[in-house]
Amino acid sequence: MFRLTDYPLLTFLIALVVLGLSAWFGAGTLRRRRPIDGNALEDFRVVQGAVLTLLALIIGFTFSMAIGRYDQRKNLEEAEANAIGTEYVRADLLPAADAAKVRLLLRRYTDERILFYTTRDFQEEQKVNARTAQLQNELWAAILAPVMANPTTVMALVVNGMNDVLNSQGYTQAAWWNRIPPAAWMLMMLISVGSCVAVGYGARDLARERLMLLAVPAIVATSFFFIADIDSPRAGVIRVIPQNLHSLAQSLAPK
Repeated sequence: MFRLTDYPLLTFLIALVVLGLSAWFGAGTLRRRRPIDGNALEDFRVVQGAVLTLLALIIGFTFSMAIGRYDQRKNLEEAEANAIGTEYVRADLLPAADAAKVRLLLRRYTDERILFYTTRDFQEEQKVNARTAQLQNELWAAILAPVMANPTTVMALVVNGMNDVLNSQGYTQAAWWNRIPPAAWMLMMLISVGSCVAVGYGARDLARERLMLLAVPAIVATSFFFIADIDSPRAGVIRVIPQNLHSLAQSLAPK
């Protein structure tokens, strides 16, 4: 599904144009049609300040949401690497032939998880997910026969470890789907438009304050850029780098 916020630079440009036009509308058309007299100016300043304060709070809250989701994706990447590494060690509890097969599958699985974090192409992502699902089935089948042949508490460690490997991938995928809701973006955009109109409407001298009118739209659009960038797991500049999985892959490589 297309999401504008998956393209942070485009989000910035659209926001800058829309908010800039909103400020010019307030300073030009609206102020000419309904000029503010001296008695109403003080009351307007109070309303203007309240709207700008609300905008700052909404942007700060949304930025905090994006940071929280980014931190969650980082923590889950670490959890995935730990789960795979633990199960790789627990494979020693299996018979030698089964242990070798599980280790080979885990190395391939680690490579696929690294690709999941690094690829930016949607079609490639679908292929990675398909290969990951296939490897998960093979991993489960690889431990099922030896565990069923020797159902002991020691073998239960192997089963629990494989459960952690499979579950950690599901938690990661859920975190990547957990984005800032479109309704929150709409609310933030509407408040931003209203704030820019208020800034333009309150401008005293349009000829002198042309650059000042663009200050608030530029700052807000920049905030939108960073929020969209952090909130976008795959398309943004600020992304989760699978450092733990890279380190794990190096340690699992055959000597």
